[in-house]
Amino acid sequence: MSRYYQGPVSDHFDGKHFFNHYRTPPRKRGGLLRWRLESRSRAKWPSWAPSPFADHPPARVDGQANGQVNRQVNGQPLRISYVGHASFLIQTAGLNILLDPVWSKRASPFRHIGPKRVNDPGIAFADLPPIDVVLVSHGHYDHLDVATLSRLAAAHRPRIITPLGNDAIMRKRDPAIAAEAHDWGDRIAIGAGLWVTLVPTQHWSARSLSDRNESLWASFVIEGPAGRIYFVADSGYGDGANFRAVRECHAPLRLAILPIGAYEPRWFMQSQHMNPAESVQAFVDCGAEIALGHHYGTFQLTDEAIDAPLIALAEALQAAGIAQARFRTLRPGQVWEL
Repeated sequence: MSRYYQGPVSDHFDGKHFFNHYRTPPRKRGGLLRWRLESRSRAKWPSWAPSPFADHPPARVDGQANGQVNRQVNGQPLRISYVGHASFLIQTAGLNILLDPVWSKRASPFRHIGPKRVNDPGIAFADLPPIDVVLVSHGHYDHLDVATLSRLAAAHRPRIITPLGNDAIMRKRDPAIAAEAHDWGDRIAIGAGLWVTLVPTQHWSARSLSDRNESLWASFVIEGPAGRIYFVADSGYGDGANFRAVRECHAPLRLAILPIGAYEPRWFMQSQHMNPAESVQAFVDCGAEIALGHHYGTFQLTDEAIDAPLIALAEALQAAGIAQARFRTLRPGQVWEL
């Protein structure tokens, strides 16, 4: 029995463990040991790589300008601020939504060991606007940061939406965290005409060596007056079926937010993290108008250099004949207003 979730058997849950539709397993512990022993080519990141940007977001972005409705093509303006790694603030339709918020110094269960951030969050925690909704994609420490969620619960009391089992992880740390757990395919109203749907993604989960795949992972489709946003936190590319399925079920997509980092060595990472070329193919498969990259430049989780994902993304876009402006990257604290 899973320690985090008890529920019926399904096409991705066997009563104790969750699994991908194509039964793609995470690497075994022996593979992890081999990687660590063989990582002689691991690039050295700078100990500190500050961003020149810092965002001070408005309280709300609601389509009003000087008392008049700001009439955008898609009905509402959309403001996206990059906090760093996989963390974003989305402001639209008067709602403030955080994606995988991590304000901690380390993506680790330990205070003094583990990947340490090399730049400050792009928004100081004290400068956050009122947070209404938080989406947490899965249980890995660089995405589910219970210390940050506890701070948010105390300061903002947001509604937290997450895949099955992750709510138990959060409440064990802090019962005040208002987490609600949902399965793949669930569509949840979050207010102001916005909805969130959890969709399958190829990944896995663990908080320790003994709880592998006992909580679910997911991507999110956010739909509302500003159009549909597809947020993929972590995912292997696989055969691309998950991305094509989102296109079939949720088109048209205005924006895809896709990971481009933490991908080397490929023999170990390919089943769980896309490289930039695969992210470009995922962008094509899902059919989004534009894309935004993430999962680079803040925590060194894998072997590639700090700037390697940006260089490889530019090369992949050129090879695919896609304009660089259609697949952008930001530094922490930078803002993209659509």
